[in-house]
Amino acid sequence: MLVSRNYPPPDDLSECIARFYVMSAELPADMVMPDRLLSETAFVRILVRGDWEAMGADGEWHHHHGALLFGANSRPMPVRVRGPFTVVGFALRPCGWSQLFDKAAREYTDDMGQLEDIWGDTGQTLWADIQSAGTNDDRIIAAMISAVRARKTELGNISVSEAIAKFEPIIISDSTRKVEDIATELDLSLRQLERLCAKHFGHTPKMIMRRSRFLDMAAVIRGLSTPSETELAELSFFDQSHLIREFRQFIGMTATDFEKAQTPLLDAGLDLRQKRKVMLRQMTTACAR
Repeated sequence: MLVSRNYPPPDDLSECIARFYVMSAELPADMVMPDRLLSETAFVRILVRGDWEAMGADGEWHHHHGALLFGANSRPMPVRVRGPFTVVGFALRPCGWSQLFDKAAREYTDDMGQLEDIWGDTGQTLWADIQSAGTNDDRIIAAMISAVRARKTELGNISVSEAIAKFEPIIISDSTRKVEDIATELDLSLRQLERLCAKHFGHTPKMIMRRSRFLDMAAVIRGLSTPSETELAELSFFDQSHLIREFRQFIGMTATDFEKAQTPLLDAGLDLRQKRKVMLRQMTTACAR
């Protein structure tokens, strides 16, 4: 039902873009597909087709269209779409955040905004180019690459954060690590790491690692990950109250309800995240030989 195609960025954009994607589903015209978004990093999502709504901070559903910037999530963002849909976009790398945005990532967390309000003419041009690209993936990806390059040029030659570039794979590869130990490994004080995370991720290091741990557990529940007994013991929450609190925070339901829930958009992200985890572990093993 849900088809997702992912494309790597060209070399000159690999510091600020994790991937480009095209996602679609041919649903019946009257079918409504609800879901929850829980993104570790910010995304640009371009709603090409479908009747899209998202629940705002006011608890009300709001219609959305066009090119949108979605900030990283510390809590689930309920969304729903009616009928067949197509959404394209790109995942942003935190280490290269400043290459594309002149405000800190914390300004956009748990929220969304029209990209044209943030990128101005470049955002408007992107939306127009995507509309004219039709269903051709090559033209869609080319339009997004062109817009990202234009935005980088507008903001000038800004270097990536080397510390955050090192932090990114740690989040995926081992969600059980202590923030203090990570700061020491990166040769940073805890306060320095907190400032960098607020600027590039939008959340505190502790929140980032809590969310990562939850996503690891969600992947286990969905059958996308099969950790060893030792790994599962390290990943498991301290007690039932801790489990309930974390699931309420990050998915808005109990673990039992999550097992039964249909979350195709979230599941697609979990699957891709798990594949990246496997790749990172293989690379680490190869380097250690």
